[in-house]
Amino acid sequence: MSRPHLILMTLSFYSMSDNARPKRRYDAARRQARARENHARIIESAAQMFLEHGYAGATIPAIAAHAGVAVETVYRAASGKAGLLAAAVQVALAGSAERAQQPVEEREGIRRVIEEPDARRQLFAYAATQPGVWSRVGPLLRVLDEGAAADDELAELKRTHDRQRHSGLRRFAQLLADRGALRADLTVDHATDVLWALAAQANFEALVTSRGWTHHEYREWLGRTLADVLLSPPEA
Repeated sequence: MSRPHLILMTLSFYSMSDNARPKRRYDAARRQARARENHARIIESAAQMFLEHGYAGATIPAIAAHAGVAVETVYRAASGKAGLLAAAVQVALAGSAERAQQPVEEREGIRRVIEEPDARRQLFAYAATQPGVWSRVGPLLRVLDEGAAADDELAELKRTHDRQRHSGLRRFAQLLADRGALRADLTVDHATDVLWALAAQANFEALVTSRGWTHHEYREWLGRTLADVLLSPPEA
């Protein structure tokens, strides 16, 4: 074969390879996007099945059928039903499957709380996040509470959720302390306990679900109460 023909074949080979690469990258990106969509749909379907049928009644085949995927796809999405419930709780806390992939302190609502320089407005910004959080995650946590009484895996999941919430609230209390905003007689641990108790699901359920308070009424009460209990009184 002559040298010009060999050079031409070599150039043609590299040209074909270069043209193929973008298509392979596009196909990979499309597969990844489809996988993310399937995963989000599975978690959404699992959440709905848990709410409609309870933990015991929500079977993997039923979740797969609702999501429109194979049973094997559901098993690949999470480690069994407990893993699906854990994922559903995290998505509900975040507000969407996409936001659930972000670190908590990088989410928009939490960033507003962290970056607010005024401690009172900071507590009101935090209070403003709570009605949405408890409305979304509260029903799933009731499923978790009911299941944890008889299932060790769910009991550990409940403990993990409580530890995560406590850890986040302690970071918030520490932030208030670092800014010199806490009352002089409050330690960070006690401030954390106040946040834990006042912003608890039980108070939201009692005032909003049972007594019919609006979300606006609840967040105004929570913001005022937290500020009154936690913050140093304004100077006269």
